[in-house]
Amino acid sequence: MAFDPRHLKVFANFCAAAADAMAFTLMRTAHSAFVKETEDFSCQVVSREGLAFANPRSFGAPWYSGIDYGPLLACFETYRDGDICITNDVYEGHVATHTPDIHIWKPVFHAGRLACFVVGHIHNTDVGGAVPASLSRSLTEIEQEGLRIPPVKLVENGQLNTFVLAAIRSNVRAPDQNIGDIQAQIASVNVGERKMAEIVGRFGFEGFMAGVDAILDYADRQARAIIRRIPDGDYFFADYADEDSVGGQPCRVALTLSVRGDEVVLDYTGSDPQLGSSLNMPTGDRERHPLVMVGLTYVLWTLDNSLLLNAGTLRPARAILPEGSVVNCQKPAAVGMRSLTCAMTQIVTVGAFAQALPDLIPTASPGGNAIMNIKTQGRAGRPVMASIGPVGGGGGATPFADGSDGAGGATGFLRNTPIEISEAEVPIRFLRYGLEPDTGAPGRYRGGLSAVMEFEVAAPETVVTARNRNRSVMGSWGLRGGSPGRISLFLRNPGRADAVSLGNTDLVACAPGDVIRVVGPGAGGWGAPFRRPPEEVLTDVVRGAVSRESARSDYGVVIADRAVDVAATTAIRSSRVAPPEEAVVFSPERIAFETIWTRERYDLLTAFLARQPVTWRFFLKHRVFAAVAASSQASPVSDQMRAIFADLTQRYGLSA
Repeated sequence: MAFDPRHLKVFANFCAAAADAMAFTLMRTAHSAFVKETEDFSCQVVSREGLAFANPRSFGAPWYSGIDYGPLLACFETYRDGDICITNDVYEGHVATHTPDIHIWKPVFHAGRLACFVVGHIHNTDVGGAVPASLSRSLTEIEQEGLRIPPVKLVENGQLNTFVLAAIRSNVRAPDQNIGDIQAQIASVNVGERKMAEIVGRFGFEGFMAGVDAILDYADRQARAIIRRIPDGDYFFADYADEDSVGGQPCRVALTLSVRGDEVVLDYTGSDPQLGSSLNMPTGDRERHPLVMVGLTYVLWTLDNSLLLNAGTLRPARAILPEGSVVNCQKPAAVGMRSLTCAMTQIVTVGAFAQALPDLIPTASPGGNAIMNIKTQGRAGRPVMASIGPVGGGGGATPFADGSDGAGGATGFLRNTPIEISEAEVPIRFLRYGLEPDTGAPGRYRGGLSAVMEFEVAAPETVVTARNRNRSVMGSWGLRGGSPGRISLFLRNPGRADAVSLGNTDLVACAPGDVIRVVGPGAGGWGAPFRRPPEEVLTDVVRGAVSRESARSDYGVVIADRAVDVAATTAIRSSRVAPPEEAVVFSPERIAFETIWTRERYDLLTAFLARQPVTWRFFLKHRVFAAVAASSQASPVSDQMRAIFADLTQRYGLSA
């Protein structure tokens, strides 16, 4: 069957509607707030080879729109009608990306012939392990991060594998919640199977198979047409997570984007080595792994939002992922916080494209969306394990408009959990939940405002986890003279004598009466702040987004009696020399760091570490940092670094 554009659109809509039905079913039947409210889940329809060709159009996590389930599908030689398979093991197939993400898949047959698979994942609030909610940057090996389920048939010959469910129930902190969510997943793929069987019947088996190929080919052509609009060249960009471990050094993610015609290469050479913490990304050396391709998907869709999002979108691209690095770790590395590093891969991708297309690409998203979880106890000692939602920054400013407030950028798809639901399920009392003034970075277009959450604990032996805490040291960057973003805050008992600033801590023990306040990091601004029209600054002040003090100091706009003081504003703006509109504006903390850790120095470090055994690299990185901090800066960088490397290799008997 041949598909012209009109019939292909009809076919694609049929398949997307099936994915929508899966997502609706999952969202409406799930037990945990993190699935039914925050929507951290995915549903796809994939080809017999495992390539995603249909996704929900407005639900769930878009990171997996181009996912390839092929390595998981290959774990079984045969599939029978009614089989449902399950896994969360990140090192089996490299589809699951940390232990809380449980993936399931089910074959769809037509007259005894395999037509496709319906698949999906959810993020479980807890899968056991060393800490509540299973994830902390302090963990160092995958075994600490909770129960791992190898690829296994959950349903076979119509029989539910009760051993799998019993193993889950015995190893997690909220078993009824976990089992309820898995039952919702089963319902989701059952609905997907029924819908897809109807579609195969409508188009016929051969016509359906032709339609799948046509959808993937069409997305490929669309993506190549967008890439051809980008100037050929090599574009380098790097950024840093605050810590590579608890109290550690910055974690660098580096990217060289190469554009040639209608193809792109994302080369992550120069990124940090595999870490002794849980920020590692388990990509399995797969050159189109979704974790390293999300930023590209976002950029392509930004340039043309008619783009179909599926595995065909990624055909014109490939990634180079150095083995044993933070973007391609080896077992048994911990990976629970891979979403923080994944956010950095998205940010460096946007930064690289911003150099190629400076008037089209927005500024950095914050890159530090704290996912708040609580382990506590209710009345009569009832155990409670719940997510109360994400607390992040707004979207980065664009060349045309302010960034979105409260939820933007890399994780803008995560919905908030209404506080009424959280207070009904968890013994806490919310004191504040909203937008924090003055957190959107100044610019001609302002960065989006950050979210703020403040709550009081009501029960003893409460543990608050805040995974993905970041940007408490180096703020996000601005573009074309826009200011960098504000840093994030994490406080216990703010304003009291026992107040504590928690930095990037992600595990906090609390007692009744303790108050936790979290403020997300700010997003960068675009364009010089003094170019923002005074009337827009006045609107910001009136609506509470910008304080009068910030209006004067950052924008040069004086507000008096809910009106712009034109004379005073003109005097301030005319008295200041406009700074150069630099392509990228970094935070002072990053500038200070890169004064020492230049690109040349980091390239030498990366090359040295790549020659060493994987298990030594993280240790040696910290030894090199300590040596650089202790040594004189008088000698040339290359001589200094070679001397440090020679000393370390001799001391530990390693390769030069």
